[in-house]
Amino acid sequence: MHVQIVLFDGFDPLDVIGPYEVLHAGGAASGGAVSVELVSAEGPREVVGGTGELALRATAALDPARPGVVLVPGAAGRVGAPDEEPDPDAAEPSIPVLLGRTLTTGLPALLKAALDHPAVTLATVCGGALVPAMAGLLEGRHVTTHHLGLDLLDATGAHAVRARVVDDGDLISGAAVTSGLDLGLYLLEREVGPRIAHAVEELFAYERRGTVWHPRGPLPAAF
Repeated sequence: MHVQIVLFDGFDPLDVIGPYEVLHAGGAASGGAVSVELVSAEGPREVVGGTGELALRATAALDPARPGVVLVPGAAGRVGAPDEEPDPDAAEPSIPVLLGRTLTTGLPALLKAALDHPAVTLATVCGGALVPAMAGLLEGRHVTTHHLGLDLLDATGAHAVRARVVDDGDLISGAAVTSGLDLGLYLLEREVGPRIAHAVEELFAYERRGTVWHPRGPLPAAF
């Protein structure tokens, strides 16, 4: 399994580093069955995140036709009030503004190509789900994001789910920032096997939380 983690200006570092470390450890535990790299829509470049001046280097351009996983993180910035109008000229951009800026890049078209490819799974962490959602790519799909963005997900036509990790086939999403660890472990379990995922859990002294939500099975009765 090869995983391309997408960097964009203003990305949340924890959304990137959490899954990266889990997946890299999974590669070591599996004898190389998992590989992971940092990419961007523009190609190799230094990308500045939204937490201070922390930057990471994308070593390649996102290839939407490469079999495996494309993982989109969320953004880090000012949260702002729920009813606040986004101000693109603010000194400290809000998270919605940072995510919205990705729509003016080549990223949405690349994500559409990835979703259209039968051998590619799209994964998102936190607000990363809002990037393809706002681009109109997740209509009718089951997906989660940070709880502050669930209403926006619904507004795009996606089915927002209040769960830590949601598996909708070729679309896997994690909720808030630390769920990137859970998502990484679930990817290892699903694609490589539970023994590898468990070995990484033990290495990091971290256990996944909650039940992975799938769109199958009977509907629960009201409590």
